[in-house]
Amino acid sequence: MKLENLPPVYEAYSAEYPDLTVCRVVLQEKDLYHVIHKDGMMQAQVSGKFRYDTKTVSDFPAVGDYVMADITGGDRAVIHNVLPRTSVFIRKAAGKSNTEQVVAANIDTVFLCMSLNNDFNIRRIERYLTAAWDSGAVPVVLLTKTDLCDEVTAKIAQIESVAVGVDIITTSVAEPDGYSQITPYLKAGKTLAFVGSSGVGKSTLINHLLGDDRLDTNGLRNDDKGRHTTTHRELIMLPGGAMVIDTPGMREMGMWDSSEGLSAAFEDIEELSAKCRFKNCTHKSEPGCAVQAAIKNGELSEERLSSYEKLKIENAYSEDAEGYLAAKEEKFKKIAKYNKANHKK
Repeated sequence: MKLENLPPVYEAYSAEYPDLTVCRVVLQEKDLYHVIHKDGMMQAQVSGKFRYDTKTVSDFPAVGDYVMADITGGDRAVIHNVLPRTSVFIRKAAGKSNTEQVVAANIDTVFLCMSLNNDFNIRRIERYLTAAWDSGAVPVVLLTKTDLCDEVTAKIAQIESVAVGVDIITTSVAEPDGYSQITPYLKAGKTLAFVGSSGVGKSTLINHLLGDDRLDTNGLRNDDKGRHTTTHRELIMLPGGAMVIDTPGMREMGMWDSSEGLSAAFEDIEELSAKCRFKNCTHKSEPGCAVQAAIKNGELSEERLSSYEKLKIENAYSEDAEGYLAAKEEKFKKIAKYNKANHKK
């Protein structure tokens, strides 16, 4: 596996750092990385200076990142710089600590995977959509195990009600063409990420795209008792030239500085809020509240409003994390600048 077709946005860095090589992180296990470059793959670690200079957890390399590394020092490369990210999917790290976790970087399309049997949860998909819209990648809702659900059409309609403007596709391991809806996204040079809860069938799906059983699914069965075994993030090259990132199942999908994602995922509520009589309307009992009027008219559900308000509270808590606000503006302004320029094209 080699690094080919380097995106133009990164080509200039080869001249800026003549003693270093552009690499891409394809696997991460704690503090050890595997990177690919123009001549192959090798293990890597960050330099001491890099570790000393980092301000937040998300400053460290993640799967999908392009980095500048010294590959001349033997069997292990030394990473000196993480190049600006064009997109980054971040969540609050699982557990009680209020820190962020990078799930994947430099992805073009993020598939939000959910099975149609025991994993189906509208409120969860709202969380995933919020993080996905905030990442800078294009979200696609991917519903698995259609063969195990008798209400596919009804459940797709529920997803459509909260995922306006987002592609929704379905898959089934039991059908000969059960993965055909994914094919249009598999373009050479594009990076795709699959995220979702344990057991929804992400690794089985990627194995199908690969045409082999490279990823262990530990006997993942075609029923509602799928067992998840992915324990690390990994970028994998597909036969056609597209790249996919497999991620461990998420027990939690906590918000992390996702204000823009909230606005995009809940655009309907934001538009209604702008019509309220008072700018600081809490949508409780104020007169002239357009949000409450929409609920009474059946245009908006109370559950969706409750979900929006809950995610706003979670997001506000993450933004107040000690030491984070001081570092985030510089870290993400290049992403915003890149995406803004590309969205105009």
